Amino acid sequence: MDRENDGINKNLVELSTFLVGNALCGMDILKIQEINKLIDMTTVPQAPSYVLGILNLRGQIITSIDLSKKLGLGETNMSEDPRNIIVNSKGEHIGLLVKKISDVVQADTSKFEPPPSNMGGIQGEFFTGVYKTKDKLIGILDVDKVLKLEETQK
Repeated sequence: MDRENDGINKNLVELSTFLVGNALCGMDILKIQEINKLIDMTTVPQAPSYVLGILNLRGQIITSIDLSKKLGLGETNMSEDPRNIIVNSKGEHIGLLVKKISDVVQADTSKFEPPPSNMGGIQGEFFTGVYKTKDKLIGILDVDKVLKLEETQK
């Protein structure tokens, strides 16, 4: 079947959106393995301050990081029932702790705009772009860039 003529827009992507501090961020839902509540984890001695620890998730060892702290927005408040977004980056599973999970938004990638140099206190280098909806501005998080920076800081 020809995708050009079957009515499917190849530029559409589903963004899972979430709050990091007060910034609304999003990423392609296909990059997410799962979203869960923060479960007991083991602290890692001498790890960077944004590394919350490691956890065993059905036999997989996951490193969990506080995305707010990583992006320079302070710490995620644990009393607000935050969520861990589990992503797979270069064969390693990483948990990204976020303040709150929001909606899934269908977005047209051809309407993504370049990220501003500073978005809600976060450096623009962590974003591939921004997407404007009727009432929101969503920063498209570049997960690989956030995690690559983590590798260089180890």
